[in-house]
Formats: sequence, structure tokens, C-alpha cells
Amino acid sequence: MNTIALLSFSLALAMIFLSGAQSATFTIKNNCPFTIWPGTLTGAGKPPLSSTGFELASGATQSIDAPAGWSGRFWARSGCTTDATGKFTCETADCGSGKVSCNGAGGIPPASLVELTLAENGGQDFYDISLVDGFNLPVGLVPSSSCASTSCPANVNSVCPPELTLKGADGSVVGCKSACLALNKPEYCCTGAYGTPETCPPTDYSKMFKTQCPQAYSYAYDDKSSTFTCRGGPNYDITFCP
Repeated sequence: MNTIALLSFSLALAMIFLSGAQSATFTIKNNCPFTIWPGTLTGAGKPPLSSTGFELASGATQSIDAPAGWSGRFWARSGCTTDATGKFTCETADCGSGKVSCNGAGGIPPASLVELTLAENGGQDFYDISLVDGFNLPVGLVPSSSCASTSCPANVNSVCPPELTLKGADGSVVGCKSACLALNKPEYCCTGAYGTPETCPPTDYSKMFKTQCPQAYSYAYDDKSSTFTCRGGPNYDITFCP
């Protein structure tokens, strides 16, 4: 193969590779009437995104690029303050880093989660909204293509049973814990003798979450109506308080 032909062949291979590499841009919007602090956590074995946590004023947006094959989660913290020593803490979904950046730490439950796995080489993206770790803020996820969107637009805090509530400094309900977190029983955590889909059916608590947000994961084995897929490498809009 001569030099020109070899160069053309190499360029063709590069184009094939790039066309299969399904990177994505996530645009995070704060539609809540107050400031939030979104956080990001990348799955094991992958480099973190360019931002692992940031402040987002009401009505503001911020975009973050993710490479093909990225997987991880987004959530938003609320009621955040910085004390006299410079330590940053939040009433809900704090990542415990003491800073605005989460630096590899996840949100402390209860936290409404957006979970995604981006495809490589022309495959399918997988995504969901999960309330398995409880709820703190409404959230929606919309692909830029014709693929299905998913959301949890309801304010679950307003109907949260007293035994699951997380209250803020002013006494208001700022989060709704999962029954697993609040009651720590195997039947709610799907552990031990309840560790299979057959032995861990929905409970009254998970049904409450499901009634409020039918598209979101309400407990560990709520896959059928809560996992979504998309082919073609779309970008995604993530809106808190949609």
C-alpha cells in the first residue's frame, strides 16, 4: 500500500472510530426558585467529569461534556452554606467533601438521582431517574433526540410519611428517605431472604414513591418501568424542578 493510500485508509479508520464514539453534552438547568448545588459522580474506572460540583442560581444553566463510555450520576444539593472556617455543608444530598466540588463522593441520601451510561461504538445509552436513595428535589431528563424522556416532577416531600421525613433547620420537610434508609429492615432493602425480585415485591412505601413519580425507580427491583435506552448518541438536558 503506497503512502497516499495508507493515509487515506488511516483517516477512514479514524472517521469510523469517531462516528462510533458517542460522547454527550449534559446541560443542567435550575428551574427551582432557589439556588442549588449540582454534584456529579463518575462510575469506577472512568475519569471524573470536568466539574464534580458547582453552584447554580435559580434560572441558570451549565453544560458539561462527557466522553463515550462514561457512566455515572447527577444530583442536586439544597440548603447549602459555608461556615466561618470555610466548610461547605448542605441540608440535602451533601457529598461530605466540605467543599462545593464533591471530588469522587456521592450524595448522602435522601437524594433524587439521574443515572446514565453512555454507549461506545454505536450502542445504546441507558438512563433512569432513581428514588431508591430517597427524594430531595424534582428532576427531569430529556434527550436531544426523539428518544423517551423521563422525569420525577412531583414534590414527594409534600406527601412523605412522617417516619421517612428529613427536616431542615426551619422544621420544614426537605427530603423523603427511602424505607430502607429510615427503617433498615431487609424487606425494604431487598437484602437477606428478600434479596431477589421474587422475594422483594413493592411495599406501601415504594408504592408511594411510584404513585408520585411513575417513571422513576421506587425500589431496587423496579426495572421494568424505570430504565430507558437511546441509540444515536444524543445530548441530554437535566432540569431540577422541571
